[in-house]
Amino acid sequence: MSRKSPMPSQLVAVEPDLVVSGGSVRQASVPALVPPESAGSLADIPFRNAAEAPQEAVLSRKDERGAWRDITAAVFRDEVVAVAKGLIASGLRPGDRLAIMSRTTYEWTLLDFAAWAAGLITVPIYPTSSASQAAWILADSGAVACAVESVEQTRLVSGRRRELTGLRHLWQLDAGGISHLISEGRELPDILIEGRRSGLGPDSVATLIYTSGTTGRPKGCILTHGNFFAEVDNSIELLHPVFKSVSEEPASTLLFLPLSHVFGRMVAVGCLRARVKLGHAPSIATDDLLADLAGFRPTFLLAIPYVLEKVYNTGRATAESMGRAASFDRAATIARRYGEALEAQQSGTGRGPSLGLRAAHALYDPLVYRRIRAALGGKVRYAICGGSPLGRRLAAFYAGAGVVVFEGYGLTETTAAATVTPPLRPRLGTVGWPLPGAAVRIADDGEVLLSGGMVFGGYWNGRVGAYHPVNGGWFATGDIGELDAEGYLTITGRKKEIIITAGGKNVAPAPLEDRLRAHPLVGQCMVVGDNRPYVAALITLEPDGLSHWRRMHHRDGVRPAQLAEDPELLAEIQHAVDDANDSVSRAESIRRFRVLPVEFTEESGHLTPSMKLRRAAVARDFTKEIEDLYRKR
Repeated sequence: MSRKSPMPSQLVAVEPDLVVSGGSVRQASVPALVPPESAGSLADIPFRNAAEAPQEAVLSRKDERGAWRDITAAVFRDEVVAVAKGLIASGLRPGDRLAIMSRTTYEWTLLDFAAWAAGLITVPIYPTSSASQAAWILADSGAVACAVESVEQTRLVSGRRRELTGLRHLWQLDAGGISHLISEGRELPDILIEGRRSGLGPDSVATLIYTSGTTGRPKGCILTHGNFFAEVDNSIELLHPVFKSVSEEPASTLLFLPLSHVFGRMVAVGCLRARVKLGHAPSIATDDLLADLAGFRPTFLLAIPYVLEKVYNTGRATAESMGRAASFDRAATIARRYGEALEAQQSGTGRGPSLGLRAAHALYDPLVYRRIRAALGGKVRYAICGGSPLGRRLAAFYAGAGVVVFEGYGLTETTAAATVTPPLRPRLGTVGWPLPGAAVRIADDGEVLLSGGMVFGGYWNGRVGAYHPVNGGWFATGDIGELDAEGYLTITGRKKEIIITAGGKNVAPAPLEDRLRAHPLVGQCMVVGDNRPYVAALITLEPDGLSHWRRMHHRDGVRPAQLAEDPELLAEIQHAVDDANDSVSRAESIRRFRVLPVEFTEESGHLTPSMKLRRAAVARDFTKEIEDLYRKR
């Protein structure tokens, strides 16, 4: 399982091979930076780490007093062995499925690696899942055991046990579930773990991750140990300064995104693989997360655009409260110009920041940019961002503020990222080049097709086995995109979500929605207009942004229904709509909008666990509001 790392001089993004047809780039591919693993599994990672660097801190966790305590590679391996023996003692056999339903905690990662060491397949369940959602995943995967975090989740699963005839074990983590497993396996010899690990290879199934599903039942994606190796090994080598120490400051990250999502899971595996110190933050409530970031002080972050937007908007709101909004806006403009100048310099299309721009940037660094970095813990210099497009302006701002953002694009079916921003070759507003070892193809109808070692083999079906949607080595993503002349990919929308107006204009709602959501007052939005004379939008308000607006405009006692019709607030939203419209043609622009006095949430059924819109549910529940957008005024 040893891997050769390229020399530092080699750590330059390899330009993609391009296939041009009809004057357009139709395919881009990048060769792998590391050979595929021919033996072993993810289960071997803790054992290799302990053998090579037993005293190196590979994880950190908070104690009862809130202090972060390091966990060495040797200690983690021993805990993995102890928990794995408990799983074996409980009667779990190789290939059995163990479901994990928990927030992002140390115990989640410990169970993941212990299950692999015992030859099991892990099945994540979002901690916010309903009883019916959890029961579906447990039944479809054929899980024989389930670990949950809390008593509420225990009750949720227990309430469906009668229909889950194959579920034999239910462990509650915050009630001593890990200690119970360790106690159960104490008398078993360690050699049993060696036997279980030796039975695994790159082609063995590591996990079944169920897509959140905007329509219909979630599907279980079959991801192998080899899929993860292809993903994380090439990511580690490509993003060298992120995953490896290039200075006296050891690389570290605080993971706060769900481990039930492939994005968070990939980074957790990658951190253990690269021996990057990993911490877990179970709460993403603003105050909790900022406190954890300040205590842990990571060097890089895994984030979705919402988090980076939140940090930016909070910074501006704080400045506005202090009467310094204009100063913040000037600093933001300077940061964006600085970031764009750096991009031009790195791409060879410009000379970089001018002397005057450098002077202005130096002026605002201690006043604004340092505070933005401080909100992320103070040491963050890199962020890996995915889930939806970040947008050129925000990416340029963070680059100018001293945080390099690597944007990526991928799906559960591709073990997270299939494309990523290449180091030293950013192209703001795109999702980068194919990850080394991957290829991107644009079909005749604009659909993005992907191939590579990280692409899964098919979906799980408990009744008929696996079925395989990958034909000819290419996976059809359902996303619409385009490759530019140098092979950078831009995602423009979902194939099934394309709106065709009554005038025959094709409109991709995602770019408009992404830009609107960047405004501090906008929580969620859904663009409509299929078979309609023009494009319109339903908009919800972001709670923190709305609280700040209430304070600044003396509306603390006003009810949400009244706020949704407040002329001053509607004028603010109109500015956001106008800004979004600047990015599209007149025929694609939003002509009318409606502010709703409610939020789109997972609990309301309008969002998936990964924060994607359930468009059919929104359209069904707000039919009247949509119809009103098309009534004559």
